[in-house]
Amino acid sequence: MLRRVLATALPLWIAFAPLAVASEPGKRTWDPDLKRWLTEEELGSIDVYLTEEQALKLLFPKSQHVRAEELRLTPEQKVRIQERIGWKFPEETFHAFKAETNGKVDGYAVIQETIGKHRPITYLVGVTPDGKVSDIEILVYRESKGSEVRMKRFNSQYEGKTVLDPVRINKDIINITGATMSVRSVSAGVKRALVLVEEFYLNHR
Repeated sequence: MLRRVLATALPLWIAFAPLAVASEPGKRTWDPDLKRWLTEEELGSIDVYLTEEQALKLLFPKSQHVRAEELRLTPEQKVRIQERIGWKFPEETFHAFKAETNGKVDGYAVIQETIGKHRPITYLVGVTPDGKVSDIEILVYRESKGSEVRMKRFNSQYEGKTVLDPVRINKDIINITGATMSVRSVSAGVKRALVLVEEFYLNHR
């Protein structure tokens, strides 16, 4: 079931493995631990909280230009990034954004999709010009539990994190009871986004 959740008033925009095999829309999902297909109740609904455009306006409310860019990894870059973040991933390209005003960089953002307990969570990670997390906005949540990761009282703890921080549960991130996989998923994506921004932008200034 697809449910669109209305956003509040907007200003102007593997070290862990999934417990289940993520299914395509309209198909069932098999849980290898339970050794059965998951029910719709167990999978949960698909909640769309923000569009990409709305999320970008939240991250860069005063920027004159926000340009979409594709980050394409070479095999060497992929291996290096996987070693830095401590987990393997299948993607070789990522969608990123560069915000500017009067020729000055306001920040960067990278869309991340990482598996929660059963299905992927889609979110945008904002990064400042000096490589710190500025904000996180959940775009689409696809689990029956753990949607608290979209709340500012939780995800504000990522703000200010850099590539030098662990960005891990029980290290520098406080867990949400009953939503460990979702927290671990978002944390892993935040770390990857920070490393991607450093690799593609900060190291080439």
